[in-house]
Amino acid sequence: MRGIQLSLNQTQKLRLQRALDKLDSLSSKRNSNASVTVADTIPVNHEDGVLKGHGTTELGGQVVATLCGVVERVNKLVYVRSLRSRYKPETGDIIVGRVVEVAQKRWRIDINANQDAVLMLSSMNMPDRIQRRRTAIDELNMRNIFEENDVICAEVRNLQHDGTLQLQARSEKYGKLDRGQLLKVPCYLVKRRKQHFHQLDQYGVNLVLGCNGYIWVGELNEAKDIMMVDQPINAQPNSTNEGQANTPAEIRQNICRIANSIRVLATLGFNITMEVIEEIFNLSRSLDFVVHDMLGAEFCVLVAEREAERRSSSTKRKG
Repeated sequence: MRGIQLSLNQTQKLRLQRALDKLDSLSSKRNSNASVTVADTIPVNHEDGVLKGHGTTELGGQVVATLCGVVERVNKLVYVRSLRSRYKPETGDIIVGRVVEVAQKRWRIDINANQDAVLMLSSMNMPDRIQRRRTAIDELNMRNIFEENDVICAEVRNLQHDGTLQLQARSEKYGKLDRGQLLKVPCYLVKRRKQHFHQLDQYGVNLVLGCNGYIWVGELNEAKDIMMVDQPINAQPNSTNEGQANTPAEIRQNICRIANSIRVLATLGFNITMEVIEEIFNLSRSLDFVVHDMLGAEFCVLVAEREAERRSSSTKRKG
């Protein structure tokens, strides 16, 4: 069953298998030629001068897939996009990462890719909000902005010829993330969308869906300056004072409930979107599931059955 590892009893196994079979039948009707495995023939029109891209080869006059994935077509180019692979950055992607090193005029960020990304000191707004050249004082105060193990949000700026990935954080919506949880899911479950920042005011939760498979679920708070302009070099940051205010228990419970909703989706292999997360969140509350019970087998089976019903009803409405 898709490699799902849950301690299911016999009844739950049958229910989950029935729901997954229904989902597979719905997806196969909609995308009969989209998904391919190794050695599958990809239907193309040779008269159009097709260009064979990544994951394809020519065998016996036919275009054959060499990877398991989804067939993508861009004009005359045909290629196979692998589903289970490491994150491949694209310019403009919203990512969530963790600082692994503070170097000279730059931070090195783990973004769940083949290599770490680089955030230059010149590629982010200074706390004083003034556009100016970076000085030696700014470089000495870099640890007051980000230090090792800090979780940050940024945007992919470009990919250099030597493979170095550069980030930028020249907006107030980017920066340090604290008072929350960092989740890691397969990057192919997070699709690129217009909006990756979600402020759930009714729950007091801030949600960032990183294209790289890192998802941040934290407390919703106002943006604050991390470092004052005239702060002395040897002065300690104000994070200890800010951290003294505890997060309310209700908001902490909402954070954990939303995080477990994302974990359930990742376990079942469903696409992670804000609409589905909110639906699972409301489902757990309506059925009075305790937060830690959301990761149990019964709730996962209920989510699979509810998703199968939702897709089936949406397919009937379109038909």
